[in-house]
Amino acid sequence: MAAGERQCRDYLERHRIPELLHRLGALLLYHRPERPREFLMQALEGVKAGKRAEGEYPCLMDEANLAAMFQLLDPVGQGHITAAQHREALKTLGLSTEDLQFGDNANITLDMFKEEV
Repeated sequence: MAAGERQCRDYLERHRIPELLHRLGALLLYHRPERPREFLMQALEGVKAGKRAEGEYPCLMDEANLAAMFQLLDPVGQGHITAAQHREALKTLGLSTEDLQFGDNANITLDMFKEEV
């Protein structure tokens, strides 16, 4: 791989551009707005505000969706899932798992799951 290509890939990864584009694409396809460019600009403003803790980060899933997903991962109702299940759920949603602070033996509760997602 050429040095320039590696630099480009590093840049994209460092700024998490593929994840952002994936999430924006998913939002666009989920909502299917009449004015997609305007919708994407509003979504990016939401990302910006969410990072500053001034607003809601744009998300496809609400609290009920997250609770339902957690119940699928915890079918016997233990009240927690494993760290491995949590990691796989985040990957399935297209979210990064590199900053997770949980050890492999951690039990993840619904509140912890919601906060991470």
